[in-house]
Amino acid sequence: MLSDALKQQIQGAYRQFLDSKSLRPRLGQRLMIAHIARVLGGIKRNQDHKRSGGDHLCVVEAGTGTGKTLAYALAAIPIARECDKTLVIATATVALQEQILQRDLPDILQHSGLSFTLSLSKGRRRYLCLSKLDQILSGGDAATLPLYPDERSAAPDNSALALYTRFADTLASGQWDGDRDNWDSVLPEEQWQRVTTDHAQCSGRRCSHVKQCSFFKARESMAQAEVVVANHDLVLADLALGGGAILPPPEECIYIFDEAHHLPDKVINHFSANFRLGASERWLEQAERSIAPILAIPAMQKSLRGQFDSLLNLLVAAREALNPLRPILVELLEGAVERQGNKQLRFEEGRVPERLAERARELRVAFAALVQHCEAMSDTLQDGLDKGTLEQRRDELEQWLGDVSAMRFRCQNMLALWQSYASDSRTEKPPIARWLILVDAGQGLKDMELNSSPILAAKTLQSSLWSRCYGAVLTSATLTALGSFKRFSMRAGLYEDASFEVVPSPFNHADAGQLHVPAMNCDAGDAQAHTDALIEMLPQLLDKAAGSLVLFASRKQLNAVYEGVPLSLRSLILAQGELPKHDILRQHRERLDAGKGSVIFGLASFAEGVDLPGKYCSHVVIAKIPFAVPEDPVEEALAEWISANNGNPFMEITVPDAAVRLIQASGRLLRSESDRGKISILDRRIVTRQYGRKMLDSMPPYQQVIE
Repeated sequence: MLSDALKQQIQGAYRQFLDSKSLRPRLGQRLMIAHIARVLGGIKRNQDHKRSGGDHLCVVEAGTGTGKTLAYALAAIPIARECDKTLVIATATVALQEQILQRDLPDILQHSGLSFTLSLSKGRRRYLCLSKLDQILSGGDAATLPLYPDERSAAPDNSALALYTRFADTLASGQWDGDRDNWDSVLPEEQWQRVTTDHAQCSGRRCSHVKQCSFFKARESMAQAEVVVANHDLVLADLALGGGAILPPPEECIYIFDEAHHLPDKVINHFSANFRLGASERWLEQAERSIAPILAIPAMQKSLRGQFDSLLNLLVAAREALNPLRPILVELLEGAVERQGNKQLRFEEGRVPERLAERARELRVAFAALVQHCEAMSDTLQDGLDKGTLEQRRDELEQWLGDVSAMRFRCQNMLALWQSYASDSRTEKPPIARWLILVDAGQGLKDMELNSSPILAAKTLQSSLWSRCYGAVLTSATLTALGSFKRFSMRAGLYEDASFEVVPSPFNHADAGQLHVPAMNCDAGDAQAHTDALIEMLPQLLDKAAGSLVLFASRKQLNAVYEGVPLSLRSLILAQGELPKHDILRQHRERLDAGKGSVIFGLASFAEGVDLPGKYCSHVVIAKIPFAVPEDPVEEALAEWISANNGNPFMEITVPDAAVRLIQASGRLLRSESDRGKISILDRRIVTRQYGRKMLDSMPPYQQVIE
């Protein structure tokens, strides 16, 4: 139960913030604060501050303009402090992460009267690795085993060496902290990758550079913080490592997942596995070659030499075990279909052909032996560094530990794929999606890739996060579909006793916006007729002196309409694909600031996360109901499973997903309470089909004009 003292602290912070900034309270914001405080404050805990009962998952849909960050921060920060928990705020996008860290939370600190310490959490890849920098500048870089084939090309050129020397100088003078984002210019990806690392290759506290390590300095700063800003991927990476490896353990955290509608897909991507045959063969060959010079060192302890010798034999055995795989995959691809330019074969119900499953069982044994041996070698090398049990030089031991750890990580990834393909799919509920695809490997070459992925994030989130965390808030502007949380709850694996709430938007949609469905003499299902209709209608629909956003469901139609409209309109259009997204948005704003008209032609990436307030977007045109392209093997496997259980995939997946995308697209119109404008949907199925009517009913309450 929320104590009176906490209640007064939260209410007082809200009043002080509003008074300090001369703002009026918003109903949706007040309701959101109250709902979060009620759920998090009602969590039962024992004397050790561990959760012992009560609802601990809070789901809030709050539209644009509610002020979600202020609401969840004011409600959760005092409760997290009272419970001695770390508040982890995780976003799906870098843009929102930067906004929260650089603008929203400092603003709350300044105006609310709350006092809290704040830190940003990033992965190792955002920080310089001093060990790698030292190896490059001393000429030892070539001896380090790359984690993936072709990861390292030729030796760094003079330009790269000059950059690395600057890195060393600015670090030594204290002018730079080793954070990529704090460097004074944009760093080329290839040059940065040489001097950064990840958990697989990092020797951690055993590294001789650990006291000066940028990543560990940041970790120590984070450990002292009461509020940590991260992203979804970092939280999931921490969970994949068991929790508590990057962030505090889930049991010691209250999580805020902003943009939470992305979380289920993030989980599916994060916990999938894949294996590229050609790339893996090349990597194994590289790994074998990297061991040969180590075995040539004359002064090496017999036991350690024996371990390296065994490692070499296991690598050779694993590579040779792959040889029979190639003809199997080639034969299977003969029955594949062409999808988006590449051949693809999905295994129905996740059932792998027996000859492939048999090979997977053998490869599972080979790669399990490799992983086990690498783990034993890592222990030996760690003891050598910690206890001095090995006579080798410390720099040699550190490099070998990094290389062996990298081998273990890569082999674990391969093993995960073979474990999936060797398992009995009949026992899986829901099934795992498995497929084979021919992919581009660069330089005009193709590679065969095997994939495995969960079709729902529910089990992973339940076991790794929801059952462990002290509490969590999930919030977004689009969590419901067709007026229900059912779709999101199924995908995210939320407990039945999670607390759900929709808070009202601050926008008066009926006065601010009009939803227009014009008359059309074609069905959007007829692609050519629909495209012809768009070419004819858009010149009359669009105000050539205003800012408009036209959203398409396919690049093919976007290009066809762009080529088909009159030149007088085409000259105003900034089309996705012609320019980078940030350049399109910049040029669009510049045109309107100069008093000219501008029209953006965009795809799905412009339907979410694009902020064009006021004059920059007074008309949103949605060319077609944004149904997903039915070519994704994970979505296909999910639909197959729902059908097998007497469900209707179209009504249970396709329509709710499209309804959410439709709301997200329409959300580009009103970005502030003063915005005004119109939304046009050029797809008559929104009124002629029963599912379309359901979508229309779930839209915000704009004034509807249906011809």
